[in-house]
Amino acid sequence: MTIEAIHVATIQVLLAGGVGRLTTTRVAARAGVSVGTMYQYYPHKQALLFALVQRQFDLIDTAMRDAAARLAGSDLGTVAHGVATAWLDAKMADMVASRAIYGIAAEFDLSEMMSRAAQRLTQVIDTLLANAPDARFADRSSAAFMLAALLGGSVRVVMEAEPSEENFARLRCELPRACHAYLVAASQGALA
Repeated sequence: MTIEAIHVATIQVLLAGGVGRLTTTRVAARAGVSVGTMYQYYPHKQALLFALVQRQFDLIDTAMRDAAARLAGSDLGTVAHGVATAWLDAKMADMVASRAIYGIAAEFDLSEMMSRAAQRLTQVIDTLLANAPDARFADRSSAAFMLAALLGGSVRVVMEAEPSEENFARLRCELPRACHAYLVAASQGALA
């Protein structure tokens, strides 16, 4: 309960003033815990922020692995739609936290954490593509990488630059189509 309260308070403080104004003292006050309690869990601001990012990455990873289990053995159209929808659902389940992560990424070097998360997503997609009955890829790992990049980049651009209900609705409609079109093109390229 305490850790969850601290995470919620951290996001609230981030949204109110950005990373530059976030302090463990402000977070503790917002969470209703003592600064000493904060330090038991997070010895400094960076540890707190990195824990928040890791928590969000873990939630998304779990959602994508669950989706992959449901989609195993499906055709490319089903995989494309299912992966895009699962990604959007995971990223938008807590849009406030997702947007806060982008702010943290602008202030701190999260490249190692982001690289691990991207590798896990690419691996999940690669496994799905390997088992899609209607797909033959000349370079399946590159196709999986590109699909992961398409998912991540599309959502990030909208969340950072144009976070409106209209644009989220566009993502829900167009991202599955874009993923499917890419997978079909990449698979057909293997036949050429």
